[in-house]
Amino acid sequence: MTCIVKFIYFSFTVFVCLHQTSAIDCFKCVSIGGNNKECDDPFHNNGTIGYLESPCLSGRKGRDGLFPATSCVKLAGFYYDTGVSLTVRTCALDSGTLTTDSELVRMSHCGGFFFDDKYVRGCVQSCNDVDASLGLTNRRFEKSLIGNSGIVAIIAGAYR
Repeated sequence: MTCIVKFIYFSFTVFVCLHQTSAIDCFKCVSIGGNNKECDDPFHNNGTIGYLESPCLSGRKGRDGLFPATSCVKLAGFYYDTGVSLTVRTCALDSGTLTTDSELVRMSHCGGFFFDDKYVRGCVQSCNDVDASLGLTNRRFEKSLIGNSGIVAIIAGAYR
């Protein structure tokens, strides 16, 4: 088989490998008024593995269904009218719009905002550099790279 065909097979396999690693792992939980202490700050990953969604999936603007998330998000604040605390941990997806102010995951925000039709004072923070925003490495990449390297070797060997 020609070198071009081998290159195409190799490129496809690498694409599949990288495509499998496009989602981030994030914790998903809600605490209102401290009713879920494991979700509140300070956040300790002691017994909270049940909150870890791997891979984390999120909605996308203008699309139906769920897609691999690009960032973990934490909303922490207080309802302005009652003073009750609120913590929400989830994931979100950069939908690719042109402006930063319409994309939640591109920058963190602090101040006042509406959440579930109630005014909240607090911060929305995003993190996209590591899984679960806690310094974990992306082991899916390592595993899929090793597995797909074996597939590449088999394909290359079959077409000598």
